[in-house]
Amino acid sequence: MSNSSSITKFLLLAFADSWELQLLHFWLFLGIYLAALLGNGLIIAAVACDHRLHTPMYFFLLNLSLLDLGCISTTLPKAMANCLWDNRAISYQGCVVQLFFFFSFMSAECSLLTVMAYDRYVAICKPLHYGTLLGSRACVHMAAAAWGTFFMYDRTDVTYMSLSKIDLEG
Repeated sequence: MSNSSSITKFLLLAFADSWELQLLHFWLFLGIYLAALLGNGLIIAAVACDHRLHTPMYFFLLNLSLLDLGCISTTLPKAMANCLWDNRAISYQGCVVQLFFFFSFMSAECSLLTVMAYDRYVAICKPLHYGTLLGSRACVHMAAAAWGTFFMYDRTDVTYMSLSKIDLEG
């Protein structure tokens, strides 16, 4: 007789056992989430509307704000729902999807921060060559390469997670 058990969901530990503290955590998470949405939304709106901010530094900042919105939106809504509805379970597929997108956004964000560091290096150390080294086409290519790590991470991560699930079930 073989063991045919499989993982269908994970049980999460609650932040607190009392309902009042769970509500406090919900409101705290909601405040953090709304502050992140408002801050990143203002950055996106300012860069998009003001033509004086159409420079490489602000272009990369706009992309960083978009990645930050994606990163925080993968984790906090589920955490807020768990606090509000006293639900402590997450399905295996939901956990995999959440980790998948979180690490994908984080890898793209790290790549974009590297590109932004190069942008600042060129601006400080080679100011006379800044316009030729970092034109609009080069900035778009570098931002696309940073976003490309999001998609590259997705392919390798899905393969790894699929193999680890087979190992858990087998």
